[in-house]
Amino acid sequence: MAFKFPWSKESHGDDPYWDFFVNTQPADMTNTVIELIRKAPPGNVFPTKTELHTPAITASHVKGMALYFGSERTGILALGDGAPDNAEKFPFAILCAVRDDYDARSAKGIGGQMPVQNGLFITFVLSSWIRELGFRAKIVRDHDFDAMAGKAGMGTLNGNGRLVTQQFGTNIYVADAVYTDMPMKAD
Repeated sequence: MAFKFPWSKESHGDDPYWDFFVNTQPADMTNTVIELIRKAPPGNVFPTKTELHTPAITASHVKGMALYFGSERTGILALGDGAPDNAEKFPFAILCAVRDDYDARSAKGIGGQMPVQNGLFITFVLSSWIRELGFRAKIVRDHDFDAMAGKAGMGTLNGNGRLVTQQFGTNIYVADAVYTDMPMKAD
């Protein structure tokens, strides 16, 4: 059988393996990296804090690093007292989003896993970078990140509570948030 390359959403019409691989959850979850990344222990915070520029410049540097790591939309949200999972009183949340061709909530195969895996990579490396600069950073999961991204100015919410951006519409996945005490300007 001849495979079509590059594989894309449009090129799979007659490929019998495509739908199974994209939409079916793996029989063995060790065939994915999702839980491996989520269970990786966070590194230590470097004992000496890096001297930073102004909060606005620091925010632009954070967004630049997130873009470099693969984020297609990044927002910074000031966290209030009622922020979810914030017992440590982090003042900011960094939200990163990547394009998704298949909604991770419905496509259980690699189609839905790709944006989740890419988002996990971005938030893991971004939080590691922040800790190396001497600031606390914690990855927070399982919250309404679409709503938080909307508050951070990354787009608007539709009637179903999904983030909608001008560039991608609803084809966007908001990754786990990075809570941090790095001083920066919120959006």
